Amino acid sequence: MFTPKYPRPDTYTPTRHTVPEHPAAPLPAPPAPVAPSARTAVQLTPGSALALVAGGGAVVLVVGAVLVSMLLAVAITATSVAVCAVVLKSLINQERKH
Repeated sequence: MFTPKYPRPDTYTPTRHTVPEHPAAPLPAPPAPVAPSARTAVQLTPGSALALVAGGGAVVLVVGAVLVSMLLAVAITATSVAVCAVVLKSLINQERKH
């Protein structure tokens, strides 16, 4: 049921692709050389430099906030696990005494 069904080998007929012949067209002329640009470095205007600094500062603040929140989540989890361990230990010790 789930096996593929292949045609019998004797029913396969190969097809032949023929390429139509066209007369040879002349080759296009090579493109003209482009003169190198005189500007080799990126030039920043005061406005774009200010925007770049503001964007970088925003990225640093966002990444810092994410890292601090992850550290806080780990600290809260560790504290709660420690409290649970102390409570369980006290319960076990109380059961042993009575």
